[in-house]
Amino acid sequence: MSTSRISGGFDGTWEQELTPRWPLEQVAETGQRIIAAVEQVVVGKTRVVRTAVLTLMAGGHLLLEDVPGVGKTALAKSLARAVDSSVSRIQFTPDLLPSDVTGVSIYDRRNGEFEFRPGPVFANILVADEINRASPKTQSALLECMEEQQVTVDSTTYRLAEPFMVLATQNPVEMEGTYALPEAQRDRFTTRVSLGYPSVEAELTMIDAHSAPDPVNQLWPVCTAADVRSMIAATRTVYMSQELRRYVVELVSSTRTSPLIRLGASPRATLHLVRTVRARAALDGRAHVLPDDVTSMAEPVLAHRLLLTGEAVAGRRDAGSVMHELIDHIPVPRGTTGRHGAR
Repeated sequence: MSTSRISGGFDGTWEQELTPRWPLEQVAETGQRIIAAVEQVVVGKTRVVRTAVLTLMAGGHLLLEDVPGVGKTALAKSLARAVDSSVSRIQFTPDLLPSDVTGVSIYDRRNGEFEFRPGPVFANILVADEINRASPKTQSALLECMEEQQVTVDSTTYRLAEPFMVLATQNPVEMEGTYALPEAQRDRFTTRVSLGYPSVEAELTMIDAHSAPDPVNQLWPVCTAADVRSMIAATRTVYMSQELRRYVVELVSSTRTSPLIRLGASPRATLHLVRTVRARAALDGRAHVLPDDVTSMAEPVLAHRLLLTGEAVAGRRDAGSVMHELIDHIPVPRGTTGRHGAR
């Protein structure tokens, strides 16, 4: 396990300035700068990089799932480096303990008291590398952190920094030596994306880029943690019509009644979808949500939360294709262009 610098206090009194309200034009410009910085390292994966930045703007957590060697860790590290903030990294292994993540209280013989030693979770961005190689017990150490942005150790609660984002990578569960993520933890990840193999052109560009020093180490921050807080606050002002809100609820509700799904998306998923579609509109410089924002974000936000029935699995169906069928089935509201400046 390796950990970089950690800032802030551990007594629940993080010192943070007041978050200014940014105009959406500034939000869009900063978001595009982050995307451009990450794409210096991750070549030819604009859609994936864009989803990662949207998750950051929505104040959520990102799960990168794919086979080894396609750039999951590089994407997580480059996104972390693009933001000038405190960053920690944990290499998840089968012998990792929950206290290795959250911290532990150690008895100090000099003063006869227990002293809390904070774990790597006390950072703005936590890179959880190969998260599904740790036991479910250790994985569950992140549940309180991801949902409530706090850690409780020995009946004492410690607040985490703002923003707080978990960037987790995992190999498919059918790979040897991995554990499936608990349903409760999958539900706490706002989005899940897969990088896939690069195109021939992108792989040739990658060879040239990696012939020089590591491009991740050459990456300079383009914004600060305070900037990210301002971006998150600004995305919440994006207007979303009542028709689109109902559309989101109907879309999520359809996952609970589909005969192909035995466990549908939760109300938490509804909130995550609303936040990400607002972030997508803000990244495009719009003050209102469009139906395309919902349909484009539904699969990365909802699919990883679904558990299919045995019949669907036997029919070689996957959650992504089932989700796309539901999107096609629910009528999209028309004429919902929104109004600028309203909520």
